[in-house]
Amino acid sequence: MTSSPNPGLTRINTLDDSAAAAELHEVCASSAWGSRMLAQRPFTTADSLFAANEAAMAELTAEDLAEAMGGHAPIGRPKPGDPTSAREQRGMAGASEELRNELLELNLAYQEKFGHVFLICATGATGEFMRDAVKVRIGNSPEQEREIARGELVKINRIRLTRLAEGE
Repeated sequence: MTSSPNPGLTRINTLDDSAAAAELHEVCASSAWGSRMLAQRPFTTADSLFAANEAAMAELTAEDLAEAMGGHAPIGRPKPGDPTSAREQRGMAGASEELRNELLELNLAYQEKFGHVFLICATGATGEFMRDAVKVRIGNSPEQEREIARGELVKINRIRLTRLAEGE
């Protein structure tokens, strides 16, 4: 029995470069990442798509990572009108005002230290989990934090690519 072609992968493989780049930009704001992903088309399986994501992320410079992180809203403040941001930060939906304020203060301290938003794969995470993570990670060096953020971006991109590959 042969499996039917994946409609989401077929779509991303057959879009022209500019349309595919726009779709990929919704996954990750790094133009270098997007270019590397475009160069890997066609993707034959979701696993090949995920492997390309990991390889592309591994090659990003500090500047590329900063561009990628710039596309993410701070935890607790999803981008208005952005269903992806709201869905990914759903764990904050029931957070108390106290927790929201604490996360805001921690986010600001983190941004002051590192120059970018606190990045964590928020899908499925509670507000308390994210608060505890920022408290721990704020003690990292900029180099350590950049590599942790790279790993978080790989996870976030994989979730977003899964939705893309499934045709959502």
